[in-house]
Amino acid sequence: MAVSPAAALGSRANRSVLLTVACLGQFMVLLDNTIVGAALPDMQRRLGTQLTGLQWIVDAYVLLVAMLLLSGGVFADRFGRKRVYLTGVAVFTVASLVCSLAPSLGWLVTGRLLQGIGAAALSPASLALLAAAYPVPRERVKAIGLWAGLSGIGLAAGPVAGGVLTQAFGWPAIFLVNLPIGLLLLLLGRRHLEETRNPNAPAIDVPGTVLSVLAVGALTYGLIEGGARGWTSPVILSGFAAAALLLAAFLTVEARHPAPMLPPRLFRQRLFTVSNTAMVVVGFALMGSSFFFSQFFVYVQGSSILRAGLQTLPMSLAMVVVSPYAGRLAARYGFRVVVTTGLALAGLGLLALGTVHADTGYANVWWRLALVGTGFALTLSPLTGAAIQAVSPQEGGLASGVSSTTRQIGAVLGVALLGAVVRTRQSGGASFEAGLDSAFLAAGAVTLATAVFTGLRLTKSDPAHAPAPTRRPTAEAALATTNQGPTNRR
Repeated sequence: MAVSPAAALGSRANRSVLLTVACLGQFMVLLDNTIVGAALPDMQRRLGTQLTGLQWIVDAYVLLVAMLLLSGGVFADRFGRKRVYLTGVAVFTVASLVCSLAPSLGWLVTGRLLQGIGAAALSPASLALLAAAYPVPRERVKAIGLWAGLSGIGLAAGPVAGGVLTQAFGWPAIFLVNLPIGLLLLLLGRRHLEETRNPNAPAIDVPGTVLSVLAVGALTYGLIEGGARGWTSPVILSGFAAAALLLAAFLTVEARHPAPMLPPRLFRQRLFTVSNTAMVVVGFALMGSSFFFSQFFVYVQGSSILRAGLQTLPMSLAMVVVSPYAGRLAARYGFRVVVTTGLALAGLGLLALGTVHADTGYANVWWRLALVGTGFALTLSPLTGAAIQAVSPQEGGLASGVSSTTRQIGAVLGVALLGAVVRTRQSGGASFEAGLDSAFLAAGAVTLATAVFTGLRLTKSDPAHAPAPTRRPTAEAALATTNQGPTNRR
């Protein structure tokens, strides 16, 4: 049956609104990833907390996002993408209000946990809405590319917006900025989004989800609190033991569950295992080092909070500029070349940051940040593309979701472990500056070691060696998932 011009125009208008809503929601999530870092020094001063408290402020959010992303995609498919998206927006908005009004560290961490739950529902549901609205593959890739690119502006805007708002109004303002965005999304979403579902969506893996949250949470607790309480204290040793037992239980449940959130069989594919191992390191080094950037400029070099936010901008800008080209470069030269080069550049940049001191001029600092951003930008989408290529076409969404999850797990561990490095150095009598140098050097060394690992292991999996008909879709898939967020599992 022919479609009238008016109906076609209306359909295009609805899809434009849907694209706007999806991009704005993901923008809000990504903005929250980077805006908090600029406000950490002000949080430490006003809340009277130590480094451990700052780690919980960051990791409480990242932990819940990491562990609930895959389940969020299944929830969206099973219970309705519009419903889950709007629920995620509502939870994220209310949680932002809780954070802004938090009178203590405990309340702020609680708000951040709620934000993580909202983001874990919002992000995959927004991508699932786009996938359902654009059934033609070429149009879908373009829409997802816009979703990734436009929402990714939040990464670059975060440090500047955080510095401006914190300097002018104090740290609560960085959370209040989410309120008008959230209310606008709820208004537009209720009016213009159409409900879609996947009737064949798998059952939700509740035991696996719960065990994964508890296992990574127990490990994070041990790593963050170990420096303050003592690594051999009973409570810390109990935390590590609980993490090991919970992880073993998680692996057992996943091996027996008919629809596991993380199918163990995927890791029998070498390409899938190598790409996700490297992605853990990317999250570890990227988030773990970024956690300290504003603190370095404020506490070591004496910058204002606003100036520190601006000084961290080169890394974010480099990621936004370089990321759109990473998938294309991988399609032309292969995953191995691009990923190994990116990790090497990022590792060298982090090692260079480990030699920066209080009297180092900014002209000799900014390029190191840009080098780190460029390196990690070259790795993110090719690693996701490699994971997608390792599985069947029907499991591409699941592979993308696992890739996002492993990166977030790395981020949780990066903030915890590099924070432990700084605390251990300080407890031994070293200065905060010396502790930061050790953390950057450690992150750089791990990243360079991973570059060697991928150079040796990513050999037969390059898209440049694939037949011509399959090479381009793989590159486009990688490009489409540049800025994270699992696609819906089908």
